[in-house]
Amino acid sequence: MAAAVAWLRRGPWGPARRCRLAGGRSYSGGGGGYPSVSLACPLPGVPKAVFAAAEGREKFETRVTVLENGLRVASQNKFGQFCTVGILVNSGSRHEAKYLSGIAHFLEKLAFSSTAQFASKDEILLTLEKHGGICDCQASRDTIMYAVSAEAKGLDTVVNLLADVALKPKLSDEEIEMTRTAIRFELEDLNMRPDPEPLLTEMIHAAAYRDNTVGLNRFCPVENTDKITREVLHSYLRSYYTPDRMVLAGVGIEHEQLVECARKYLLGAEPVWGSGQSKEVDRSVAQYTGGIVKVEKDMSDVSLGPTPIPELTHIMIGLESCSFLEDDFIPFAVLNMMMGGGGSFSAGGPGKGMFTRLYLNVLNRHHWMYNATSYHHSYEDTGLLCIHASADPKQVREMVEIITREFILMAGAVGEVELERAKTQLKSMLMMNLESRPVIFEDVGRQVLATNTRKLPHELCTLISQVKSTDIKRVVTKMLHKKPAVAALGDLTDLPSYEHIQTALSSKDGRLPRLYRLFR
Repeated sequence: MAAAVAWLRRGPWGPARRCRLAGGRSYSGGGGGYPSVSLACPLPGVPKAVFAAAEGREKFETRVTVLENGLRVASQNKFGQFCTVGILVNSGSRHEAKYLSGIAHFLEKLAFSSTAQFASKDEILLTLEKHGGICDCQASRDTIMYAVSAEAKGLDTVVNLLADVALKPKLSDEEIEMTRTAIRFELEDLNMRPDPEPLLTEMIHAAAYRDNTVGLNRFCPVENTDKITREVLHSYLRSYYTPDRMVLAGVGIEHEQLVECARKYLLGAEPVWGSGQSKEVDRSVAQYTGGIVKVEKDMSDVSLGPTPIPELTHIMIGLESCSFLEDDFIPFAVLNMMMGGGGSFSAGGPGKGMFTRLYLNVLNRHHWMYNATSYHHSYEDTGLLCIHASADPKQVREMVEIITREFILMAGAVGEVELERAKTQLKSMLMMNLESRPVIFEDVGRQVLATNTRKLPHELCTLISQVKSTDIKRVVTKMLHKKPAVAALGDLTDLPSYEHIQTALSSKDGRLPRLYRLFR
């Protein structure tokens, strides 16, 4: 032990060695015949050290290439052996004015079925399985998205498969019939769910944009399920599935590789519906109308069992905000975060939004309120900020007044602490979501589809940081001058009239006009 301590104290070269350190300082070491070595100079015979350095910013920028046929190819670099690649089409339920409502819903269900190259859905899944891949299709009001996550080595196979799925689906009679059955079941399930949020979202859009663009039904109406045929689908696809309305987006792959695959499989590809005469593309701009959509429904038995959900009436009130292309989009996003809200039960601290206005002013003060949540829907030409609330049917009038008062209070004073908290929470949510590869893919695809470019997360964070309380007040004041959109579901006996709700949102305090009744 003593020998070991002595060795550590004097070092292996004896007490006489003398080594020079950087900066000219030295320590005594002793003899041993070794020359003194300067650590400030490169050592003879030793290769030059290579130090790690931060990659250049260009490595993290989204690269976009436009092919000769108008197809845009966008990619984002990301570390890892897996990639997410997909085709986004500027098409959705908002483009169905000249067609049968429900086509986008059908296309979503028919995606990744048999194609010119693949005999069945099973064959597609087996092909993806070789590369550890999964596939998905989602249709929204303005976009249809076909996506695959797989090993980056299988990029060629993935792009080939995506091109076949998007441009050469067989749409066999058997597949269309199965889709009809699936849609009927989904519509039935939608009306039986304890959570009415998807139904209310449809209703508020129908009220806000009556019979136009984003107000058109996203789900296929039951009466249209038998009317949609292969010919109807081909007629729609011929108009909207054109290269100039598509983006091939990829995350986790090299841009040059993706462009090469796009040229190979998507440049000059002839779709199965041919390139014959097509109807004119609907370029209508969303017209905000305001209004009310009411559905009287018995909600007393939506959730049976030992602990059933009590009977509730659901109200959603919305006002027009702005499109995601406008500068005011960021202040509206901060406002939505500041309002926050959620259910009457939520475990967690500030990170769950427990200090948002709808928690502090509504759920914490009114124990009978079961839900109060803010939503912000934004599109390329309009937007909708709305609050969803639910309570016992006997307290509907009071609930509506609480919500209208919250809308009026938005235009009041905004505390510095709550504003900073909302901005921090929005930036945090943005950055945490963009840790996920599929989310980055969707962000890249949607931004490039709408603007041909992409704002990076750090640019968005800078814009969020620049929002001031005066910006919030300005956008709210402008918003409150619009007619409200109202959706109501459940027992609506005590629901105030649309005119009374409109009057409350035009008043200084948000209160409903008083009712005087002879008999209660």
